[in-house]
Amino acid sequence: MNQDNGYILVLGAGLMQLPAIEAVKELGYKALVIDADPSAVCVHAADRFENIDLKDREKIAELALSLGSSLKAVFTAGTDFSASVAYAAEKCSLPGHSYEACLNASNKVRMRKCFETAGVPSPSFMQITRGSIAQFLSEGKLEEMTFPKVIKPSDNMGARGCRLIRSKKEFLPAVEDAVRNSRTASSILEDYMEGPEFSIDALVYDGTFTITGFADRHIFFSPYFIELGHTMPSAVAEEKKTELIKTFARAVKALGLTRGAAKADIKFTSSGPMIGEVAARLSGGYMSGWTYPYSSGLNLTKEALKLSLGLNPDELEKRRVPVNGITDGDFKIYEVPSEKVSAERAWISIPGTISTVNQVNKIESLPFVKNVFFRNHEGDHVDFPRNNVSKCGNAISVSADYSLAVKAAEYAVSNMVLRLLPDCQETEIFLNGYERPDEEGFPYSAFSLSDTQKLTLEHFSESNPKLRSSSLGSVFESEVSSDILNLKDFNHRTVSETLRIFGLFSDPEMEFDTADFCKALIRGGIQGILYLADCKVSNRLK
Repeated sequence: MNQDNGYILVLGAGLMQLPAIEAVKELGYKALVIDADPSAVCVHAADRFENIDLKDREKIAELALSLGSSLKAVFTAGTDFSASVAYAAEKCSLPGHSYEACLNASNKVRMRKCFETAGVPSPSFMQITRGSIAQFLSEGKLEEMTFPKVIKPSDNMGARGCRLIRSKKEFLPAVEDAVRNSRTASSILEDYMEGPEFSIDALVYDGTFTITGFADRHIFFSPYFIELGHTMPSAVAEEKKTELIKTFARAVKALGLTRGAAKADIKFTSSGPMIGEVAARLSGGYMSGWTYPYSSGLNLTKEALKLSLGLNPDELEKRRVPVNGITDGDFKIYEVPSEKVSAERAWISIPGTISTVNQVNKIESLPFVKNVFFRNHEGDHVDFPRNNVSKCGNAISVSADYSLAVKAAEYAVSNMVLRLLPDCQETEIFLNGYERPDEEGFPYSAFSLSDTQKLTLEHFSESNPKLRSSSLGSVFESEVSSDILNLKDFNHRTVSETLRIFGLFSDPEMEFDTADFCKALIRGGIQGILYLADCKVSNRLK
């Protein structure tokens, strides 16, 4: 396509910005991409790249102004810099949300104040900065506090520095981590919302509010909030979905967002919908750029770009339908519904350094699997995730059938085996079950056993003190109860499947102390027992 129409400035050159860069070119424009990292994965896809930090609004605006009339729009998706986009767009008199509205949607303290003023349901909160921690403690406020609470950096994404505070002893380490992860050394402390969580995307313009993606979020590993995937569309009941959409629309109005994308993290609590946060951009996490286009057939990024260009999203307008049961004086509310099911699932690792990345089956060619993204490779340090940027990879599926889509994504994840280097202190600490005082119960074991199941494995180990690798699977299958063999780990592998995979990658003649093997299996899954085997080889060679 002819790209003489001018430039669209795209903030971010990471994978989450790839759909935006592609959409820019499909619309006939050139992609001017900026990022602080000159080696970011999508730098090569840009027509022009500039090495600029996305936080540097003045420098971004200076670049935008230097382009004159050849700059047609400013855009981002999946970054936390909608305010930088709006600042540059306003300087250049280009369409979009206002700068003030994007500040409201970027800083969680401002956001909560907007919601409070407008009566939008969201948790009670207070701001704690690095400079106010000592005063907070000296005034005895901690002694009066009830738990649980949630602490978040005021201005970050990816759940970095975000966690549940369950007791007084967890308070100070959690707050210090939150302000450390804030660009402004500021955090927000709020009441915990109990209930299922959802991600919702929307496009807002000309008094209309159109839902463009509604997904169930799958969150694990308290005290942290790790999203191990999402499923589109949500399985929530229609009545609750309507209430959630109405609350999202009220939140968008309260923030002052009028032209562009909006993204909500929202829960349905015992008191009804409550907003976690709203961003003035399309969602990351593979939702707006992958799972929603797969499930709906609509290129959402391209439609959002049209708004930034001052155009109406014509394909969206052809597809949207009114949302039943919603009347709102401020917005006409629509939805472009999903027609298929798309599921995204992440795989994670125990702590250590990757020696090899193995696939039991080639997951890119598995039925219903559309994409596989590898975030970590040989030689990379990995850890049990405390945020959403510490996951090791993602698989995305699509099917007309809900069950098939979910099973395909989970099966793809279960086929990934990240083998770790032996003799690693971090891995040893994890396998020995060490917990920090402020992280009770974390990190999690691969398999969660009841007390009865633990006793079963103890008796099994006493009956079989030594086992050879070649006979492990058959002995477990014949002597261990099915309720243990069918347990699944955090990468969707059963104990039986884990033992089978171990047989594929281990020396059949190797002998193990059964108690040690069971400990490594339950704590670390396939990674734990392969690590145990590799340590035996390493020690033999020393």
